[in-house]
Amino acid sequence: MRTVRAYLELLRLPNVFTAIADVSMGFVVTQPRGLVLGGEFAGLLIVSVCLYLAGMVLNDVFDAEIDANDRPQRPIPSGRIPLGTARVVGWSLLVAGTAIGWLVSMRTGDVRAGIVATALSACVVLYDGVLKTTFAGPLAMGGCRALNVLLGMSAATLPWSGGNVAIAAGVGLYIVGVTRFARREAKTSDPGQLALATAIMLGGIILLAEFHKFSGGEVVIDLPPRWYWFWLIIALLIVWRCVRAVATPSPTNVQAAVKHAILSLIVLDAAVCYASENRDWAFAILALLVPAMFLGRWIKST
Repeated sequence: MRTVRAYLELLRLPNVFTAIADVSMGFVVTQPRGLVLGGEFAGLLIVSVCLYLAGMVLNDVFDAEIDANDRPQRPIPSGRIPLGTARVVGWSLLVAGTAIGWLVSMRTGDVRAGIVATALSACVVLYDGVLKTTFAGPLAMGGCRALNVLLGMSAATLPWSGGNVAIAAGVGLYIVGVTRFARREAKTSDPGQLALATAIMLGGIILLAEFHKFSGGEVVIDLPPRWYWFWLIIALLIVWRCVRAVATPSPTNVQAAVKHAILSLIVLDAAVCYASENRDWAFAILALLVPAMFLGRWIKST
């Protein structure tokens, strides 16, 4: 059981449900009302999970020496999982996810799934191995999330619309802010940088709330005024956690804010899905909070 727990920590398993929410939302908003799930959705879901978990594992592989000083309790520096084993697991997941993406393309006759899966794999490696500690690191992580949404949208029968791109961009921008917020989560953070990251997160939330305005001729439901009240409440809940971290930028407060922001992505995905013609799927996506929060009680997600 100690070995199983070590691998669950290495994979940061609670967070994988946010990736599932992203790709599911992307799939649902580009499909007709009353959609019936098939092999394409299952394949895209597997691709998303494989590539997300690959990113988590390779993150620790590339950071093994850094974690030995900053996070000695992590599975690799603590010796619970050998570095070589983790390297094999990470690269195997990456290759499998990319290959399955192209299999989905072969099934659908549309190259978008394969291209997006390949681009997402490249983005994962670039972030983990090259860009993480640079200014472009948060941008690369945001790109990974945006591509994950586009992965779900790759099964669409029509070309991507302005609304589709706005949704992916909104998720990506939000994660740029979350990643910037978490840059120094193991140490005392800079309040100014935390405030800037919070503003970036808000920009992503605003873009998601307004995505329907980029839809052009798409059929989108008439959104009542309470739609914006909902987004205001969600934004305030996220910002409140962030403000506490800005006021007292300790690792504990910053990590709590990051965890809350990451899990809130499931709520944001569900809200976007609710605005499409497949409202029932919004509640299915929202239900992903249950396993994410349950596992998060025992396995650290940051």
